[in-house]
Amino acid sequence: MNQILIIDDDPAIQMLLKRTLHNQGYEVTVASDGEEGLEQARQLRPGLVICDWIMPRMNGLEVCRQVKATPELSTTIFILLTSLGSVEDRVKGLDAGADDFLCKPIEMLELKARVRANLRLHEASHELQAQKQLLEAELAEAAEYVRSILPDELTEPPVTIDARFIPSRQLGGDGFDYYWLDPEHLAIYLLDAAGHGLRAALPTLSVLNLLRSRALPKINYYQPSDVLRGLNETFQMTQRNDKYFTIWYGVYNRVKRELVYSSAGHPPAVLLSGSPTTTSSLEVKRLRTMSLPVGMFPDASYVDQCCEVAKSSTLYIFSDGIYEINQADGTIWGLDPFIQLLLDCRNKSSSNLEQVLHSLKSVNPKDYFDDDLSLLEINFD
Repeated sequence: MNQILIIDDDPAIQMLLKRTLHNQGYEVTVASDGEEGLEQARQLRPGLVICDWIMPRMNGLEVCRQVKATPELSTTIFILLTSLGSVEDRVKGLDAGADDFLCKPIEMLELKARVRANLRLHEASHELQAQKQLLEAELAEAAEYVRSILPDELTEPPVTIDARFIPSRQLGGDGFDYYWLDPEHLAIYLLDAAGHGLRAALPTLSVLNLLRSRALPKINYYQPSDVLRGLNETFQMTQRNDKYFTIWYGVYNRVKRELVYSSAGHPPAVLLSGSPTTTSSLEVKRLRTMSLPVGMFPDASYVDQCCEVAKSSTLYIFSDGIYEINQADGTIWGLDPFIQLLLDCRNKSSSNLEQVLHSLKSVNPKDYFDDDLSLLEINFD
């Protein structure tokens, strides 16, 4: 932590600085030009560099730029040693990344004070970076846990399900699940908690675990509106918990080929039926019930709807992050264009999710999504 590198082509300055700082208890290394100093900085990773501005082989400004551009030296403090005293020169130094300046001739008391102060900053920055790395590692573990509890693909007819989950951060507020309540009834749902990151992921995990274990008391899991009612009673917003979530929940009866569903503030699921040979031959149904998100009001009511599912139909359930994409012109790409994209992709491939996500890249001007993105594709034989 107390490693100091001095870069100066003047042997007298080298000796003066090294002896003074060594007497203060610091470990000091010396380099005679910028190229040698940069190489030593990369090897030693010192806490502080004191570098002369004007040197014959790579000046101090260039050394500073390259040190600051090296990720391993991100917390290293860089002090420029200079006889240049103009504001313009200091601006150049700051633009190059310098943290502080020492003016020639060097005042020893000032040198000692600036070194002490800047090493304290280095230690604080180093500690923050270590904490950041620890937090990132913990978030990565949490993200891996979230992914581990999401269901695997359902590959056995009469219903096959493929799914994609792309959080906007390491952790996201989207969650989904599907499982057979009995040999005839398949439960399918997708929820989207308000916000991003850990605070959005926690309520989502709670819902996933509650529904999977069927731990909500006095709930008919075959009746979607009753499930939403139970969730609304359990996850009410309070002063300490300001989170609410939207959800689409459905139960498919494979014998009757009926889908009963209910939604709470969630985008409609999209059911595509008919021959996929041409877009005009496909029937599009938007499956949605008009109800408030879960957690907003204790007296919110939820209703069921029912629809028949024809053979070779495909149901898409998704979060709004998949179509609320900011465009370069300031507009937002919407639900209608997304449904058209689903139609186009279904015509091109029997396995559609990768095609859908690939097509979304041409719509999204960024290389990441601003919101969490989840998409389920349910194929009915």
